[in-house]
Formats: sequence, structure tokens, C-alpha cells
Amino acid sequence: MSNLDDWVAAVSVDLGLDKPVDRSLVLDLARDVAHGVARPAAPLTTYLLGLAVGAGADPRAAATAISALAEGWNPDRVSETTLED
Repeated sequence: MSNLDDWVAAVSVDLGLDKPVDRSLVLDLARDVAHGVARPAAPLTTYLLGLAVGAGADPRAAATAISALAEGWNPDRVSETTLED
């Protein structure tokens, strides 16, 4: 096991998680968000993914939706929509 695998396993045990973590899914999502939105958005987004999964969302479906949002991210469009509301 790599240092990263050991870390994920140790944190999972400490948090009492009984499901394996799909490390590639989370890291790929973080990469997509960091490149499509902003680097600081990556850890925040992966946290939001965790909240969604904890509430019952399918991890792969949620990550796919978030990656698609990041790929087409246009902050001007969001600002314009927010200003109109």
C-alpha cells in the first residue's frame, strides 16, 4: 500500500466508515474542479460530495454531475443569474 492508501485507510477507520473510499473518483473530481473552477474549490467540492453521499446520493452519479458543472463553469453566467433574482 502507498502512503496515501495507508492514510485513507487510517482515517476511514478513525471515522468509523464501513464503505471503501473510491480514491480515484474523489481525486479525479478534485482535479476537474481545480482546473475548471479554481484550486480552492477542489477541497470544498469534495467535502460537498461527501455531504451528498452521506445524505444518500450515489457517489459516481454525484461526481459526474459536479464534473460536468465544473467543465462548463462560467462564473459570469452565475453572477448574472444571481443579480436578476
